Formats: sequence, C-alpha cells, structure tokens
Amino acid sequence: MRAIFLTDNGSLRPQATFNLRRIAGELSETCGEPVQAASLLHANKIPAEQLDGEPAVTLGPLAERAAEQGASDIVIVPFFFGPSRALTDYLPQRMGELQARFPHVAVRVAKPLVDERAPVGLRLAQLLADNVRERITPGIQPKVVLVDHGSPIPEVTAVRNRLAGQLSVLLAEEAACVCAASMERREGEAYRFNEPLLEHLLAEPSFHHGEVVLAMLFLSPGRHAGEGGDIATICAAAEQAHSGLRVVPTRLVGEHDGITAILASRLEAVDAKDVLLALPPLSR
Repeated sequence: MRAIFLTDNGSLRPQATFNLRRIAGELSETCGEPVQAASLLHANKIPAEQLDGEPAVTLGPLAERAAEQGASDIVIVPFFFGPSRALTDYLPQRMGELQARFPHVAVRVAKPLVDERAPVGLRLAQLLADNVRERITPGIQPKVVLVDHGSPIPEVTAVRNRLAGQLSVLLAEEAACVCAASMERREGEAYRFNEPLLEHLLAEPSFHHGEVVLAMLFLSPGRHAGEGGDIATICAAAEQAHSGLRVVPTRLVGEHDGITAILASRLEAVDAKDVLLALPPLSR
C-alpha cells in the first residue's frame, strides 16, 4: 500500500494550507488515488478554528501515521519550484527518522515543478504568461518583472532565471521587457546572485514609471505574497515614491488551474523511477 502526500514548506497563514488542500484534492481526482496535503513545517501551529476546524498536521507525523496503518511506500510530491534545502536536506533527514521506526517503508520524492536536467519544457512558463496576460492593460506594452522570494541556493535562483528567459520569449510581442527580481536576499557577496531586489529595480529610472506587471513566482498566499504581505508593502512604497508608477501583481502560480497537470506528471514519473530522491527500505 502506498500513501501519497503533496508537500509544501509550510506557512503560518491559513490561506496557504487551504490552497495546498485544494490542489491535493484536484491531484487526487486527476491521478485516481488519495493525495493528502502535508506541509513540512509551520502549518501545525495554525489554530484549528482558522482551518474550518480541521487542524493541519505536518508531513512527518502524517507519514508515520500512514506507516502505522500499513503503508510501505511513501510518495511525496513537492509543491516547490526547485531543489530547495527543505527538499535536499531537511526532508531526507526527516524521512530517515521515519525509516528508523518503520524500516520496511520505502520513501520516494518526486521532482519539483522545474527540473533543470530534464528536456526543455514550457508548461510552467506558459502558466506565468497566462497570469501576466490577464493583467495587461489593452494597448499597453508593460514592463514585466518575475519576482520570487529569493533563495540562498543558486540552483533555485537558476530556476527563476530560466523561467524569466522563457517568459521573455512567450511575451515577446506583448511586453516591453521581462526581467527577474528577488523579494529579499541574505547579506554578503555570496548571495549577490539574488540581485536585483524588487525594491531596487522599481526605483531604477527605466522602471519607476508606467505600468509594471509583477509576475508572482509564488505558489500559495502567505506572509510574503498574501494580501497585505511583504510584496504588497514593497510595491506600495514604490508607487508612493514614484507617482508615475503603477505596479500590477498577477495571481499566484498555484492559483492557476494548470498547476495540477504538472504535479500529476511528476507523480506519474515516480513509477518510472524519475525521482528527486529514493530511500529504499532498510529491511524487507
């Protein structure tokens, strides 16, 4: 018996858990098997009354519960854009703890939404392009900024930059330009690959006037991309500083109906042994 989990990093905002649950339900319908929503961290701290009375349980305890109920194959579908440390460091450690208790259990982790080593695909960039087109004012060629949180991992930032390049091609006739930016970055030269920061880009002479469509490279609403979040604060400050600037954010990637099909393809690839991580059982 296998148990399938759709897993994000986790947020203290209930909207993120609701979104993960919604997509897990859609993925379950698509693949014909139950898929449970389970964040790696944080979500279990949300009061149950803010989640319609259904408390959030993080992946570790949920996976252990599944093993107790007879699951011998744990399959995790990451709701992540790229190979963040949550997937490459924390997750293997946490699943190793599970296998120490349940040595007969195998764990397989599907690849994230963007696989830099796979043949070039445009599906995620096409979702971003759809979101941008929804926000373009007719008759205007806006500047487009693809913004993400900013990562300490160069490989994750490379995913964003790859998507920005693809988005530039898809919007070649509709946008004045397409570039990438980070919401924030860590201090130090080692993290300069996250530049430019969004707040700095919106202050540049070529960007601080006219319409800028902000392509939101976020999966679920939360402290950064949610209503009144960090991104909204940065944009409001930029508009206040530059009266001729209008910043128009798109909806989030995880709010596009097409995201489920990409996740389903990642789940299908697990059976073909195309995975990010495979932890065989410690005993038979």
